Amino acid sequence: MELKEGDTAPDFSLSDSYNKKVSLHDFLGGWVVVYFYPQDETMGCTIEALDFTKLAPDFKKAGAMILAISKDSCESHARFVAHRKLSITLLSDPDTSVNRLYGVWGMLKMMGREFEGTQRTTFLVDRKGKIAKIWRNVNPIGHAAAVLEDVEGRAAPRNRAMG
Repeated sequence: MELKEGDTAPDFSLSDSYNKKVSLHDFLGGWVVVYFYPQDETMGCTIEALDFTKLAPDFKKAGAMILAISKDSCESHARFVAHRKLSITLLSDPDTSVNRLYGVWGMLKMMGREFEGTQRTTFLVDRKGKIAKIWRNVNPIGHAAAVLEDVEGRAAPRNRAMG
């Protein structure tokens, strides 16, 4: 069954690049950007990670946390974080259980070859744990800015009220 906007986001606990457990439910009460990407250090994934890192202070200001998930190991994530100076949280899903839970593991086609892998997808989870928006078949160029614009649009009324 494919997840859709309005569904409760499936909870998960995965290890980050420091082997620390991170769970989606830890961030209830704030916005969470959960993005799935195929592989550390590949061109598209690097563009996406660098863009989310560059905009991380703006996401934080809007009350949103960024969690990036791939099947890469914690060690691979640690190297990626160090090499690219990333400030976002990378989570390891080596058995692809969370990829499958979110329906982003499937057949891909590249250069005429078909294989199983992560379909680049982003989920915006609201303060109550519901999926507010889904971006499928993401083009990494400009994606982080588009997600930020959406988050800021949703967060703005609350920020003004508190202001």
